[in-house]
Amino acid sequence: MEVVELYELHYSDLLQLSSDKSLSDEFIEEIQRLESVTRSVMENLGPEGPGLLAITGVPEASNLRRTLLPLARKLALLNNDDRKRLLKEQNLGSDVSLKNLDRNVSSFSMQLKYEQCYERSGCQVDDLDVDNRDEGEVGHNEFKKLGCTFKELGYCMMDLGLRLAQICDKAIGGQELQQSLLESGTAKGRLIHYHSAVDNNIVREAAKRNGQSKTRNGEINKNEQSSLKQRGIESSKDQSNDYGLWQQWHYDYGIFTLLTVPMFLLSSHQEEPAAVNNDSPVSSKREFPSPGGHTYLHIFDPKKNQVFIVKAPSESLIMQVGEAADILSKGKLRATLHCVCRPPKVENMSRETFVVFLQPAWSKQFSLLDYPLELLALSGQQCGVCSKGTEQSRQVPEELSHEIQKIVPPLLSRLKDGMTFAEFSRETTKQYYGGKGLQSNK
Repeated sequence: MEVVELYELHYSDLLQLSSDKSLSDEFIEEIQRLESVTRSVMENLGPEGPGLLAITGVPEASNLRRTLLPLARKLALLNNDDRKRLLKEQNLGSDVSLKNLDRNVSSFSMQLKYEQCYERSGCQVDDLDVDNRDEGEVGHNEFKKLGCTFKELGYCMMDLGLRLAQICDKAIGGQELQQSLLESGTAKGRLIHYHSAVDNNIVREAAKRNGQSKTRNGEINKNEQSSLKQRGIESSKDQSNDYGLWQQWHYDYGIFTLLTVPMFLLSSHQEEPAAVNNDSPVSSKREFPSPGGHTYLHIFDPKKNQVFIVKAPSESLIMQVGEAADILSKGKLRATLHCVCRPPKVENMSRETFVVFLQPAWSKQFSLLDYPLELLALSGQQCGVCSKGTEQSRQVPEELSHEIQKIVPPLLSRLKDGMTFAEFSRETTKQYYGGKGLQSNK
């Protein structure tokens, strides 16, 4: 499987490209350089690119990431009462049923408002100093600035998204993307913990000691299963374990998704259950280098019938195109079909990340006028099998190709001319996961 190394857009260039100030003719070389950067951005986000890029050099992003991400695992493994109280104190909700003992993912969410994006006073995280705390010493003080750090990093990423929308608008013509984001008023931030096998054992053992019973045969009930599927997350019993997925293949259907490069944590088979036995939050270990040297985010290119592994610079932020941007740009931006894979044969490794989803207002209307019909046909269903003359070793196995076809409904079956974003969202959720297509309002 080939690795795609994301194009790096430096923060300083992002600022210049999204600035209203124009350079004078005496800076012709700088003008030409920035024009080249814009072309590279559009090539990587366009129909011939991966639909992703990495933003580097963002001030304070690295410190905020290192402070926030380890808390995802500690929150996920807290006992239910303490976690419920902490989430309420920090104004956070949950995107999955945390009572489900077989969950592969724990997700903690908050609505973020654009009007507060530029009014924030800043969140000082230096005094949190989680990394310098003695091993095993875990107290609730480290959650003291959870909400503040969550919002600070979230607003930072929202700003990046707005600036990228402005750059894309300039290249495409008009102000459709940036205006659509601002009209929505809010974005959703999610702090996500992808459980290791050891984490799941810890959760089950803690529940057993607390007298919580599992559902019959260890399976989660239908309501919880539906809740998980609405976020592209399935239990290990329902996933295609041949491919070791933490998160199933899907498109994000908003405009942009901003996410941190993931953090990987190793847990001890012996020490971690002991921490839970003492009714204290679990102490996560230091960040562990990715065993494969990449993010374990996989993307699928339907034109090439090929899966790529995404590699991004450490401490960078990743920007990914969603289907709404694809539609609004008339196909000039490319939505990315993706999944999250587990590292093979590493049972004690978890994955932590922070994601911000930027979407248009629910009332935003979509038009298919001037949208290339050949791109509609390529939206997930036309994976096909290897064609003659191509390298078989570089192609997706036929089994996986058919699996993706079954999972991902084509855009043309979900999108009708004149639909609002709310209608498109409902139809997309319905076709992916069944039911009425209703979304979580947390």
